[in-house]
Amino acid sequence: MRDKMRIGDGVFFYHSSCPEPGIAGIAEVASTPYTDASQFDKKSPYYDQVRKKAEPRWVNVDVRALRKTRLVALAELREQKPLAKMTLLRPGNRLSITPVSAAQWKYITDRLI
Repeated sequence: MRDKMRIGDGVFFYHSSCPEPGIAGIAEVASTPYTDASQFDKKSPYYDQVRKKAEPRWVNVDVRALRKTRLVALAELREQKPLAKMTLLRPGNRLSITPVSAAQWKYITDRLI
């Protein structure tokens, strides 16, 4: 998925590692993917001694905030039958960047935000 992001793609800004995780805003991809330099910095806590610069494991994209939304809690997302197959809601999913289908995006923006 990391190599498929394009400038202008929609992004749900998601709060995690907090008392009530959920969608808190809408943003968009604002740059093409670029290598995360911290993986090659021996002083960084994210240093990856296995990877070489020619084959990075981690990439970044810049995002631009578009608007804050009401918090759509993870629990509320789980209650929505049309979102049952959403990657974010799969058991054992480790949140990082997860795809959202066009139908899921429309459902969330039209009905929940």
